[in-house]
Amino acid sequence: MVLGAAGWCCLVLWLPACVAAHGLRIHDYLYFQVLSPGDIRYIFTATPAKDFGGIFHTRYEQIHLVPAEPSEACGELSNGFFIQDQIALVERGGCSFLSKTRVVQEHGGRAVIISDNAVDNDSFYVEMIQDSTQRTADIPALFLLGRDGYMIRRSLEQHGLPWAIISIPVNVTSIPTFELLQPPWTFW
Repeated sequence: MVLGAAGWCCLVLWLPACVAAHGLRIHDYLYFQVLSPGDIRYIFTATPAKDFGGIFHTRYEQIHLVPAEPSEACGELSNGFFIQDQIALVERGGCSFLSKTRVVQEHGGRAVIISDNAVDNDSFYVEMIQDSTQRTADIPALFLLGRDGYMIRRSLEQHGLPWAIISIPVNVTSIPTFELLQPPWTFW
């Protein structure tokens, strides 16, 4: 098949419409960078909750990413004091995404990153939606691939650290692709 100039124009105009129709919009991703520990100093990709939670009004240059205890964050947190004014890393399962977000919010967290509980998940993003309780949450809620969450928690355990230091959100549009340090275990 040979396309003339008009044909290429139609193809170029059709592609964005096709992509938008299938829900694959680039702005549906939010990026954060782990600054410490150094062995996981990568830029991670997360997706925001679809119909609950807030948005980032501030860029945090250095904020703690604190793994919640217990990791599913479905009730009282034993390390809730450390989550106050920080971002919590919780694990999927045990209760709804909204319930986890509200638990972190009630402990004073600025946001929650919920990683998949399937630690081998390195490519499938789950759409986080509101549960049927009509409750709301004001803090941002993000979904993180299971492999990424596992690797962050594993690094913290190996170094004996109670939290990672991250920068969030990160604007990746100004970073050349070859400098975009994404985790080596995640392939696109």
